Amino acid sequence: MPNGLQTFFDHSRHTLNVRNVEARLDVLTFEGEERLSQPFIYRVEFTCTERDLPADALLGQDASFSLHAAPQTVPLTGLSTPEVKPLRTLHGVVTGFKRQSGSNDEACYQITLQPRLALLDRGQQFRLYQHQSVPEIVESILRSRHGFEGQDFLFRLQRNYPKREQVMQYGESDLSFIARLLAEVGIWYRFTSDERLSIDVVEFCDDQRHYQFDVELPYRPQSGLVSSGQDAVWQLQSSYKVVEQQVHIRAYQHRDASAHLSGAIDQSRGATTTYGEAYHYAEPYRVLGDAQAQDEDLQSESGYFFARLRHERYLNDQARLSGISSSAILTPGQVLNVSGGAPQAFTPGAVITCLSTRAARDSSFEATFQAMPYSETVCFRPALLPKPQIAGTVPARVTSPQANDPYAHIDLEGRYRVNFLFDRDTWKPGEESLWLRLARPYAGDTHGLHLPLIPGTEVAIAFEQGDPDRPYIAHALHDSQHVDHVTLRNYKRNVLRTPANNKLRMDDTRGQEHVKLSTEHSGKSQLNLGHLVDAERKKRGEGFELRTDGWGTVRGGKGLFISADAQSKAQGQALEMAAAIGRLQKAGDQLEGLSSDAQAAHATPACVQAQVTFMREQLDELKAAVLLLSAPQGMALTSGKHLQLAAQDNLMINAGADADISVVKKLFMGVGQGLSLFVRKLGIKLIANQGPVKVQAQNDTLELMARHGLEIISTEDEIRIVAKKKIILNAGGSYITLDQSGIESGTLGDYNIKSAHFDYLGPASMGASHPEYPQSLSKQPLRFSVPQTPNASSQGWTGMPYTLYADGAVLKQGVLDKTGQVLIDHEVVTQQYRMEMANGVSYQIPVPSDYRNAEQATLANGGLHNHLSQTDTEVSQPTSHTDQRALYAAVMSVINDQEGKIS
Repeated sequence: MPNGLQTFFDHSRHTLNVRNVEARLDVLTFEGEERLSQPFIYRVEFTCTERDLPADALLGQDASFSLHAAPQTVPLTGLSTPEVKPLRTLHGVVTGFKRQSGSNDEACYQITLQPRLALLDRGQQFRLYQHQSVPEIVESILRSRHGFEGQDFLFRLQRNYPKREQVMQYGESDLSFIARLLAEVGIWYRFTSDERLSIDVVEFCDDQRHYQFDVELPYRPQSGLVSSGQDAVWQLQSSYKVVEQQVHIRAYQHRDASAHLSGAIDQSRGATTTYGEAYHYAEPYRVLGDAQAQDEDLQSESGYFFARLRHERYLNDQARLSGISSSAILTPGQVLNVSGGAPQAFTPGAVITCLSTRAARDSSFEATFQAMPYSETVCFRPALLPKPQIAGTVPARVTSPQANDPYAHIDLEGRYRVNFLFDRDTWKPGEESLWLRLARPYAGDTHGLHLPLIPGTEVAIAFEQGDPDRPYIAHALHDSQHVDHVTLRNYKRNVLRTPANNKLRMDDTRGQEHVKLSTEHSGKSQLNLGHLVDAERKKRGEGFELRTDGWGTVRGGKGLFISADAQSKAQGQALEMAAAIGRLQKAGDQLEGLSSDAQAAHATPACVQAQVTFMREQLDELKAAVLLLSAPQGMALTSGKHLQLAAQDNLMINAGADADISVVKKLFMGVGQGLSLFVRKLGIKLIANQGPVKVQAQNDTLELMARHGLEIISTEDEIRIVAKKKIILNAGGSYITLDQSGIESGTLGDYNIKSAHFDYLGPASMGASHPEYPQSLSKQPLRFSVPQTPNASSQGWTGMPYTLYADGAVLKQGVLDKTGQVLIDHEVVTQQYRMEMANGVSYQIPVPSDYRNAEQATLANGGLHNHLSQTDTEVSQPTSHTDQRALYAAVMSVINDQEGKIS
């Protein structure tokens, strides 16, 4: 057939080219599928004189497929047809190849042509992306992993998108991952071509302003071509359905738990073809946004942003348009305007979202399209793609920026960073993930249970609702590098042990149950309860042990009761002290009996009432801050060096039987006012085996009296009785007096003088020394504390000048230091002090020898002075200074009992 006629009847006008394939490829037939936000796919059948093309010569090769218009008719046979430029060329890569048949002359093949972006659907990845926006994530994947360059893709975005703290790609291909992220934020993409570089270009858009608006075709029913050969559309159809009228969204953000993140969007503009509410919970937003903001003024990735996207997707399905065309220039993303009496639904323009094309040697080109009506307020939004749901947990390890960090690396909210074990990327240490919360069995407002995880600890990461972008630490695990401390070797023990070996151990071995609470500090500090064992599990005791190699303190602010009285199986009140109080009462009764006898014998009695009052008002049930030690069988106090008993008021020692005090060297007993020794039976023995015995009444009389005999004996030396003024000896009325004027003796009976020799000599006298005894005691140290308030000893009047008076005379002047204390030497004759400070505050400080009211005196010495109350008539006035001071003490006690909470 002549070439001209062959050209006239040739329907193989479309051309296929594959890089590095020199043979002519004659298109036999093709089918194509194109959609917005999906890679196109064209299956092209062709014939080739090379009957066995190798697959590796085509697969993965760049290729182009050009769609041409029908050739123009030639008026005369033999004339050449003019060159026709392709209407459209699709560039891509061969992703499929098949040899279908062959003959002696040629073979028939089929290839699959797709854009290079389609190659991203091969494979899958597990990766993390931090501090990147969705467009930045897409660009980094295209550039870093697939070699895309600036000419290969284009972002045409009206919005700015925020950086996300972390996004996880979990078992998805790069294409699926990219498509999912873009759909989440409403970004759609399409494919164009760059004929200069012969490449396909993917364009990413987020607004209807990026549609192509210059496409118009006439409506010609029943015919694909008019007589002039102009392309047209036909078989136009429209379908409608009722869609959701309103979208309601709600989310929860733990970092701002009180934030209002609930709202609703209605973009139907009152349309009666919408109905119902679509409620979506847990959309990925942290702020709600402004419901009244329009277009790009609405904050990207806010609550209302996602709500509008949701509603736009529903409205995209409200009206669907379709038709058939002979035009090869149609592509998704175009707004097709149909002229010539098209149905009313096509009047605003048809946004092509899907296109199916086909042609063959024996059939003309035909394109079937699907579309949606163009709207100024509703843009095409790609359907949301399924997000991976992670069931179970994913392994990871806790990280830190410091190598071999002995402590947990957490932020101010107690969160951790982890290194996901699937992650192959290299991150800066301690920045391998976003901050993750740690799930705990107990949590609340600044209270809960938190055992910090140190770097290297294996953790199981769970995900809220299975969402890869919402991870949290579910629990920690042991592994071969971090072995379990409870195994088959000690399976009967329940152990909580920290990295520094602080330990709580509870052993459930029957008959050997025990609890151990210990720390390595101060050598070893422990509380052991029950069956006590050593490191080799050998028994070392029973009961309880509280021990430390360092300092130890037992403190009870309201009182302390230590008892060896049995209370079987903990049946009874904690302050049950009847046995201890009973013993004290018995001792008090014994003391009272002895005191009564002493008083009858004209000795000074004991202060029995003070003991009774102390026991009733303070000791019993620890009504005051006192210490009570009790043991039914005995008690011993021993010290290697020093043992001291001190009482600010009364010291009482009672023994039902004997009391022995043994001192190897010296015994000093100092009594400030009076000493009364009373013995009911068996007498008193004061014996010094060596050294002199002195009994002196330095400033008063000395009286020795006995009911029966009184013996003064010197076994080896003399007896000397000396008086400065006079000595009187009287027995039964007979007497002798000796004074400086002479000696007088008298008797009513006989006066017998028996002597071997009797002399009368002249006058004589004997001198005698009389020592001068001290008239008063030495000075006593006295310390004044001057805090601003009685319960704030650390807050003194630092830097405040003061003057201290003793009985009205200036005793000391100075400036208070940070301790707020003034130390003086107290003279026993001083009755009262007064302190005046430069700010006008003055304190009267009496120093009585006896207190009229001991309780009030204690409060006064503690700094609780009488201050006048408010004069407001509504204020209840104390009836006396006693009530005033007691009220002051009660207020201070309440303040001291309050526990603060860190805000």
